[in-house]
Amino acid sequence: MKSITIEGQLRTESGKKSTRQLRSQKLVPAVIYGGKTEISFSAPATSFKGIVYTPEFMLADITVNGNSYRCILKDLQFNKVTDELIHIDFLELVEDKKVIASLPLKYVGTPVGVKAGGKLVLKMKSIKIKTLPKYLKEVIEVDISNLQLNENIRVENIVAENMEVLNSPRIPIASVTMTRQLKQEEAAAPKAGAKAKK
Repeated sequence: MKSITIEGQLRTESGKKSTRQLRSQKLVPAVIYGGKTEISFSAPATSFKGIVYTPEFMLADITVNGNSYRCILKDLQFNKVTDELIHIDFLELVEDKKVIASLPLKYVGTPVGVKAGGKLVLKMKSIKIKTLPKYLKEVIEVDISNLQLNENIRVENIVAENMEVLNSPRIPIASVTMTRQLKQEEAAAPKAGAKAKK
């Protein structure tokens, strides 16, 4: 699985004043949760870019004061006006402790309905799962090759081994809808058949 390395500095002071000072130095305050203790640190805004501005699921190897922490992204905060990253939370991966994560969906295959002239509509890009760290993966593949015209694939159809899917099972994740052209052709077909009978 892809990972990013982040070098952080331990934060000893908290509060608005120290936070403002960090941000003025282009540093982003961050916290690591989930392990034995919470770790507050800061790192240059640029060092988070690889994990923040990507649709991919990645791990973060964070080093703070010589200690390493293997984490996943938990939460982000952006400035409402400037859209700059102002705070980031990570969740430390502990071997026997289940974590909740959003994993991207990768749709594979060409639906039967698309071959018949329909249009594929993807309704979800990722799903929320709960699992042990060892079962985390970059993507969850969804085979859509048997998807017929006017049919849906739902959350309950996703095969996610060793994972508990937290989204509602009945939510559609992908469907094949009829295109306007196909609707027109279908509407014209009975008329053409009627003429042929005369």
